[in-house]
Amino acid sequence: MKIRTVIVDDEPIALEKLRSYVLKVPFLELAGEFQSAPDAVPLLSSGTVDALFTDINMPDLDGLSFIASLPDPPMVVFTTAYAQYAVDSYRLSAVDYLLKPFGFADFQRAAGKLARQYNLLNRATPPGPADTEQETDHFFVKIDSRFRRVDFRDILYIKGYGEYLQIFLSGDDQPLVTLSSFAAIKRRLPAHFLQVHRSYMVNMHRAARVERLRIVMEDETYIPVSDSFKAPFLEYLHARSVGLAGNK
Repeated sequence: MKIRTVIVDDEPIALEKLRSYVLKVPFLELAGEFQSAPDAVPLLSSGTVDALFTDINMPDLDGLSFIASLPDPPMVVFTTAYAQYAVDSYRLSAVDYLLKPFGFADFQRAAGKLARQYNLLNRATPPGPADTEQETDHFFVKIDSRFRRVDFRDILYIKGYGEYLQIFLSGDDQPLVTLSSFAAIKRRLPAHFLQVHRSYMVNMHRAARVERLRIVMEDETYIPVSDSFKAPFLEYLHARSVGLAGNK
């Protein structure tokens, strides 16, 4: 297990300490480091980051507003010298809160919480060294104490709310509800599943049409495409379209 981790702190010394701590923990992988929250947004929006350690007091964008602005934030540990931010950090579902100055033992404790949360979110389809079968058409979704097989072709769209996902299936009146995140489920799905909004991921193989940046599904559900996801969505759409002006 490797938890891809990003660190953000505007103070170079604090950033260096975070880097050294991440490199000491075997199950953490340093995916990026930034002295500015806005600089970290493109990587965090890619869906390839599992965890984030970020300072709260930063000049360009404070850590709380930074996390609140992300459409699908990874697991978060806040670091700050000000204890009064603790309540606000947990309102954003932070995994932990490190009060500066903190040592490696405190960091290890927070990393352990990240590992437990990561395992919980990915428990539905845990990887294993003996599992050599290429699963390309389905996964298993954990619902309460049972696992249900879900074929990719049956998924219409996925809606996120809080720490849960609703998976809407063709032919089912009610969605499946499971504890997971878009970042976790993206790793299990093929490329034609696109996140088009902070709350929606769509199976484009089940899309009937697109009207004014709204995707109309086979069941006539309308899914909005937000500005944050507009560019990759249009790139996907244009690469698979005919009849565009200027096409030969």
